Amino acid sequence: MTRFRIDQMLSRHGYCSRGESRGWLKAGRVRIGDLIAKDPSEKVLLADLRIDGEPVDHPEGILVMLHKQAGLVCSRDEREGANVFSLLPERWSRRNPPITSVGRLDKETTGLLLITDRGELVQRWTSPRHKVTKRYEVLVDQDLTPELIPLFASGTLRLPDESDPCLPATLTLTGTRPHRGSLPSSPAYVCQSGFPRGVAPPQSIRGPRLGKSTPRAVVRCF
Repeated sequence: MTRFRIDQMLSRHGYCSRGESRGWLKAGRVRIGDLIAKDPSEKVLLADLRIDGEPVDHPEGILVMLHKQAGLVCSRDEREGANVFSLLPERWSRRNPPITSVGRLDKETTGLLLITDRGELVQRWTSPRHKVTKRYEVLVDQDLTPELIPLFASGTLRLPDESDPCLPATLTLTGTRPHRGSLPSSPAYVCQSGFPRGVAPPQSIRGPRLGKSTPRAVVRCF
């Protein structure tokens, strides 16, 4: 089994920087089994490391299912407002690599959002070559016509400032609002460019839910 430097592991899992690790050891916050760690450069098994009496947090990586609320962004840019990462332990954002969302839901979109620090999962679920379909329910202020179905599927929709068209999307008119769609990209990207003139942009967009109800916020870790 691979051994790692104590300071490296503390930094990797977001507890402190490598420079700060000596202070953590001096304060007795780090143990190797039952023994207080003395040397931050000592190489140990991750399973033997205890920080403040607890095993290392999510040593194999983080994968979270989060029910995103409206009004939260998936960006870390403070100018955009409150973000989804504020709902999770601050230490997770200090990990190396830090947690990130698997794709993004727009600010007013609600529903299932995956958050992880595992780059291979982000690549697998967001790369166009893997063709992972996303499904949303879109609420509009008037009924939509069947003519929109082939329009969404055509792959010819373009945003005003884009030269490349949106990827084809499947629109299902349920007969009652909200309507459902299977989209290969951001729901607002497709919906707001795809509705013809005279139809208002979506009032709300809801992604997959964690259960039958829509709670204010739910976090499940794996």
